[in-house]
Amino acid sequence: MNDVKDILIIGSGPAGLTAAIYTARANLRPLMLEGELSSSSDQPGGQLMLTTEVENYPGFVDGIQGPELMANFRGQALRFGTEIVTERATKVDFTSHPFTVWSREAEYHANAVIISTGAQSRMLGLEAEKRLLGHGLSTCATCDGFFFQEQPIAVVGGGDSALEEALFLTKFAEKVSVIHRRDSLRASKIMQERAFKNDKIEFVWDTVVTDLVGDSSLEGAQLRNVKTGEESVLAVSGLFVAIGHVPNTSLFSGQLELDANGYIVTIPGTTGTSVEGVFASGDVQDHVYRQAITAAGSGCMAAIDAERWLESQHD
Repeated sequence: MNDVKDILIIGSGPAGLTAAIYTARANLRPLMLEGELSSSSDQPGGQLMLTTEVENYPGFVDGIQGPELMANFRGQALRFGTEIVTERATKVDFTSHPFTVWSREAEYHANAVIISTGAQSRMLGLEAEKRLLGHGLSTCATCDGFFFQEQPIAVVGGGDSALEEALFLTKFAEKVSVIHRRDSLRASKIMQERAFKNDKIEFVWDTVVTDLVGDSSLEGAQLRNVKTGEESVLAVSGLFVAIGHVPNTSLFSGQLELDANGYIVTIPGTTGTSVEGVFASGDVQDHVYRQAITAAGSGCMAAIDAERWLESQHD
């Protein structure tokens, strides 16, 4: 079989590019399929390409723009010899070795594969989201809450994630409005109790967001009561969407073990998957932390796990 790569990396966010840096420095000649520029599901560079200011990534005292940070990651991976192809993986076969990965343009073979395809935040489906994401609209309170000191902000959702975001945001906000389409929450009782006891949190029941107000930055949310049909505008400078995440794992269904929510299952303490020689890092296997720094860390782990696994095969 011609040109079997040591390592093939699918995905190019913080996890994938960190894995590329480590495997390239180990002389494993990694090939990366970074995704397509026209695709939102596997955007080259990952979700940070849609982020403006990043202030919580270590090493940047004054913060750094998300796209600039990922350009730095990419440049470092290229410096050590990573081969990066701007193609999207369309099919995989992990049932025989070496593994095979297809794109629309080519067929690739590799002795080990690292999957770093990430996850997408579920959005509201509004046209204005494209314009205001990173300009008042966010999907990550831990990432962006600091920017809303003493400002009115809102969270959309009714599960544990939404209440966790709301409680975290009370550290910064003047007030946090939780917008939920029903009249009761699906969050755990303990999370509900904490939220109801917090004086900074108020609930907007039976309500959906129908539009966003603001041209270059968020000024408010257009609301509609689902029971009465009454419409109103909630003046907020920040809106956090917390209605769940979708891991980019449809490509691996039937090939790897996935959990009930579609995340790749990894062996505890490692990045190994249900198939020996296939490793997973970043948000595609992490539904808890979902941070650039944890994704990069797991990319390092996957690279080391893959390197050691390849060495064991030669032994």
